[in-house]
Amino acid sequence: MKLLDKYILKKFLTTFFFVVLLCVLIICVIDFTEKNDDFIKNKVGIGSVLFDYYFNLIPFYANMLSPITVFIATVFVTAKLASHTEIIAILSSGVSFRRLLVPYIIGATIIGAIIFVLLGWVIPNANKTRVAFEIKYIKNPFNYDARNIHIRVGPESYVYMESYNNTANVGYKFALEHIVGTDLKSKLSSEVISWNPEKKKWRIDNYTLRTFNGEKETISYGQAIDTTLNLLPKDFASTYRLSETFTLPELNRYIAEKEDRGADDTEIYLIEKYERFSYPFAIIVLTIIGVILSSRKSRGGVGLQIALGFALAFVFIIFVIMSRSLAQVGDVPPMLASWIPLMIFSVIGAVLYKTVPR
Repeated sequence: MKLLDKYILKKFLTTFFFVVLLCVLIICVIDFTEKNDDFIKNKVGIGSVLFDYYFNLIPFYANMLSPITVFIATVFVTAKLASHTEIIAILSSGVSFRRLLVPYIIGATIIGAIIFVLLGWVIPNANKTRVAFEIKYIKNPFNYDARNIHIRVGPESYVYMESYNNTANVGYKFALEHIVGTDLKSKLSSEVISWNPEKKKWRIDNYTLRTFNGEKETISYGQAIDTTLNLLPKDFASTYRLSETFTLPELNRYIAEKEDRGADDTEIYLIEKYERFSYPFAIIVLTIIGVILSSRKSRGGVGLQIALGFALAFVFIIFVIMSRSLAQVGDVPPMLASWIPLMIFSVIGAVLYKTVPR
């Protein structure tokens, strides 16, 4: 790495981390003013607010703002170099524009690697505490209101409940069916099924068991039975920001479990998974676009170029939100949706690169 590379890389990284810190602190102050009434109402201690909530909120916002902050850092550093005619001097000395991009790409790769680790492991673990804090002190109490619940709990086993009370952990109009191919082999039904936290088993009261052998049906009755199912009360708990609380290995296991159960709401978890891989690459693409846009000396000064960087970063975030929404409603495959913003901005970057004077 040459002296010029170290010079640009140092400026780029220090500016990026400074902008991240500044933006996160501003947002945390705004967030505190909005939620202070909730903290007072629920008598939350200052230690819990600082360490359970804001300490774990900082990495979340740092990642969320990374497209904006990396754009600001890139534009600010490059525009400063351009305004001091340093870029002109660099290019005039025989350094190509492509070579000028090298320290920026190195810096963006470092940031992208940090973001990947944050997204895969650090932020999800922090979110576990933060989301639990929000559910307890900020969000309204959760009530599971789904009706006519169908869940696959085994290769040939299916559970049905008309409704479920997540406060008492009680299900109503319960049925457990064993189906081989298209043949119903047995059906266990009961008016009520409840969770026993001590035994960690389900209790089925006043059940009826029907077994089928061809056209022959056998019916038996029982007062109560304890059983284990591939089903737990947490499956009926609040899913508020649930996908954000899984580390990458946990997310893969949860998606596999949802698919095994035949669930129809896996898109939100799939797009969360794929976005964790696409986001670091987006940082590199946005950095290159930032350099291209701010490498020329502008009459409007650095402020105009930073404003343009803000605008483009917000456009990127809008694309991310739109593609995520399309994936959640099933219009676009989750993998494609997570890479669409990156592909669009890669094309924009390639077009802009053609306009750069060599």
